[in-house]
Parts: sequence; structure tokens; C-alpha cells
Amino acid sequence: MKEGIHPKYEAARIVCACGYVIETRSTLPEIHVEICSNCHPFFTGKQKLVDTAGRVERFKRKYGMQQQ
Repeated sequence: MKEGIHPKYEAARIVCACGYVIETRSTLPEIHVEICSNCHPFFTGKQKLVDTAGRVERFKRKYGMQQQ
């Protein structure tokens, strides 16, 4: 590899809007994000799947995904 053309890869902090801080390594010293795995509904188990008007059942009937 050529000398002097690569950015420095140093310790970095990722700061979420919820206040959670992750220590990692990056070419940037600090990264700010809006959502992280600590506050995202999918990872916290707070996500709710809403089946409006039976769409899942209608999809299964339409594409033949019945128990055989």
C-alpha cells in the first residue's frame, strides 16, 4: 500500500439522540446518530405489527400459502 494516502483509523464515539454512547473505531472522531439499537423499536421489542383489515390473511389466500 502507498504511504501517506490513507486516513487515520482512530478511536471514535457514536452518540445517539437517546444519549447512548458506543465506543468504536472510525476515521471520524465522533458520529451523531438519531436512532440506535438501544432505542430502536425493533430491537427493544416495542414494535407492534398491525394487521389492518386482514391484509396478511388476504395475502396468504391470494398466493396459496395455506397449510397442506
